[in-house]
Amino acid sequence: MLRAVCVAGILPFLAWGQDEVAQKDAQATFNTRVNLVMVPVVVRDKLGHTVGDLKKEDFQLFDRGKPQLITRFAVEKASDRIKPAVIPSDDAEEPKPAANPGAKPVIVPARFLAFVFDDLHMSVGDLAQSRSAAKQYLAERLRPDERVAIYTTSGKVMLDFTDDLGAIGEALLRISPKINPAQHDCPPVSYYMADMIENKHDETLFQMALQDTYQCANLINNIATPGGGSGSPDQASATAMVKSAVSRALAIGEQDAHVALGVLKDIARRMAAAPGERTMILVSGGFYLTDFERQEEVEMIDRAIRSNVIVNALDARGLYAFLPGGDASTSTFNQSNGPQTGGARVLMQRGEQLAYSDILGELAEGTGGLVFQNSNDLMAGFARTTEAPEFVYMLGFSPQNLKIDGAYHTLKVSLTAKGMTLVARRGYFAPRRAEDEAEVAKDEIREALFSREEMQDIPLQVQTQFFKLDDQKARIAVVTKIDLKPLHFLKAEGRERDSLVVVAGVFDRNGNLVTAIQKTVDMRLKEETFEQRVNAGIVLKTSLDVTPGSYVIRVVLRDHEGHMMTARNRVLEIPY
Repeated sequence: MLRAVCVAGILPFLAWGQDEVAQKDAQATFNTRVNLVMVPVVVRDKLGHTVGDLKKEDFQLFDRGKPQLITRFAVEKASDRIKPAVIPSDDAEEPKPAANPGAKPVIVPARFLAFVFDDLHMSVGDLAQSRSAAKQYLAERLRPDERVAIYTTSGKVMLDFTDDLGAIGEALLRISPKINPAQHDCPPVSYYMADMIENKHDETLFQMALQDTYQCANLINNIATPGGGSGSPDQASATAMVKSAVSRALAIGEQDAHVALGVLKDIARRMAAAPGERTMILVSGGFYLTDFERQEEVEMIDRAIRSNVIVNALDARGLYAFLPGGDASTSTFNQSNGPQTGGARVLMQRGEQLAYSDILGELAEGTGGLVFQNSNDLMAGFARTTEAPEFVYMLGFSPQNLKIDGAYHTLKVSLTAKGMTLVARRGYFAPRRAEDEAEVAKDEIREALFSREEMQDIPLQVQTQFFKLDDQKARIAVVTKIDLKPLHFLKAEGRERDSLVVVAGVFDRNGNLVTAIQKTVDMRLKEETFEQRVNAGIVLKTSLDVTPGSYVIRVVLRDHEGHMMTARNRVLEIPY
């Protein structure tokens, strides 16, 4: 949660009139929105290496089969996303903050890794192995500029970003798989099978479930028949049991899918506040989504894209060997595999496992990530999934004649050149309401605040200083001097008008936002004094209260008329 802090003092605007400049402070809170449809694309050559030298003209993008004009194109490089671990305290020409001669350089976290264990869908064995491999991997390879968070799709285990290996190990040990209350049902019906029977009206699978019910419930009528037969199945009772099992499987599956996608979306939203490279590692054996959950899935992908989060998936099943009919743990009885149902069962199980893997692929590819699967080397899997691709192309387009109806649109991206492969998001949902310019501006400021990138559209000087109030409290003073000459003022009613939004945020050593404040400066400059006012610039002072520690101070500036932005970083060490 961002918190507003009272301003201890504001420098005067160099004797500007109150009718020319108005300032107000506000709580720095941001809501994100989608301005364009953004499509992350990763291209690889024949050897599997990412390709980073393609141009916009090398891509073709189709929305529901119709070609679209790519209006935004960027190549994100991993080497650019990871900034130096140590940020200089201040510009050479600016006064230095109070010194602490014995202090070590502040190591600023540059990479944020969120490990998400799918405890709702993983088996006991898969979860134990992947948990152990993650602990070993982090103990051996965690870098000083990396921070790790531990989450589960059930939401029961949550550890925010830290470099404390002890806390990470304790969080991993707390993860345990969910006990599915329907696993011993008669007949056993998976979420996939229930969807096929109830929503896809698969009669073959319904008959297979009936045969399973006859066995597990012993529903054979033992009344002797004239021909000496052993009796006939109690079809009415079996049908009722199948319908009950299908209904139960749908209810449990829908709830688990909703919870898992909601948690993933919340994690992506939380990672938007991580000031550096952001990678989510989903550790799962895969799961199933019906058509009813597809919008939630796309919303999760959209959230990850807007938060600049790459999702990589590790298939915890390892080298998966398909066993027709399942293994001994599939159910409490021997499922029917006669000539009428044996083939259908094999097809169903294959389809189910492919669907599980496909969901992992959709979540990963939709954000420019990858899936590590069909390997028991989980250490190698974590090495692959903790690394973001070297190059990610961000294609943006404004859909032609887009209806604000919430409908699903399929996407396809292709290359004009041959010999390369790509992965890209597969679709999006149209918005249900029009964009708001104010929300767009908030979104841009939020993204800039939670980035490490420095921008200088508007010249900005930043000075920082701290004052110890007592042993537990300190006050950070941030002084910003803004050069107004590059601004594009709008002339209206005899005045030159523009507005500035300045946000100052304080981040701790783990990249968590501690406090932030937003200032809005509305300028209505008179023509006769316009040049003088612009040449003088503006000086603002902000005070933020913190406890002693290591901090990164980030200042973001945006103007209304020209949509120009500036962002600067400072580091401050406040001794205890």
